[in-house]
Amino acid sequence: MNQDNTNVLDFAEGKPQLPSGLNVLTILTFIGCALGLIGSIWSFINAEKSYNDVIAAQDKIADAPAFVKSMMTPEMIEMSRKAMENKVPILILGLVGVALCFFGALQMRKLKKQGYMLWLVGEILPLGASIFFVGFGMFSGFYLLLMLFPVAFIILYTTQRKYLIY
Repeated sequence: MNQDNTNVLDFAEGKPQLPSGLNVLTILTFIGCALGLIGSIWSFINAEKSYNDVIAAQDKIADAPAFVKSMMTPEMIEMSRKAMENKVPILILGLVGVALCFFGALQMRKLKKQGYMLWLVGEILPLGASIFFVGFGMFSGFYLLLMLFPVAFIILYTTQRKYLIY
C-alpha cells in the first residue's frame, strides 16, 4: 500500500492570508464586542439608579463647579428618564448590534465581503437606537468623545475592504 500523502496537510496552498491590519481590527472588534456586551447589560441593570442619581444631583448642583452645572441641564434629566423608560429596547438593539459586529468580524477574518456589511449594521444599530429612544442630546460632552471610536473603526475597516474577496 503506497500512498502519496505529501499534500494532505498543506492547508495554506492557494488560500490568501489574512492581512495584518484586518487581523488587528478584528481582534480589537472582539474586545469591543465584549465591552459592548458588558456595557449594554450594565446600562440595563443600572438605568433606574442612574436616573435617580441625576435627580439627586440636582439638589447638590448649587455647590458644583461651573462645568458640572453646564452638564446638569433639564435635557440631561429628560435623557436619563427616556433611557430608563426604554431600557429594554435599548438593551435588545445593543445586544443585536454586538452580535452583528462579532459575526461580521468573524466573517471578515474569513475574507468575506458580507462580514463588512454585517459589522457596519451592528456598529450603527445601537447608535440609531440611542438617537431614537433617548434623543440627539446624548451626543454631547463625554458621549461625543466616545463617538470617535465607531467613526475611526468605520474608516479603518473601509480602508481594509479591498482585502475582502469572497
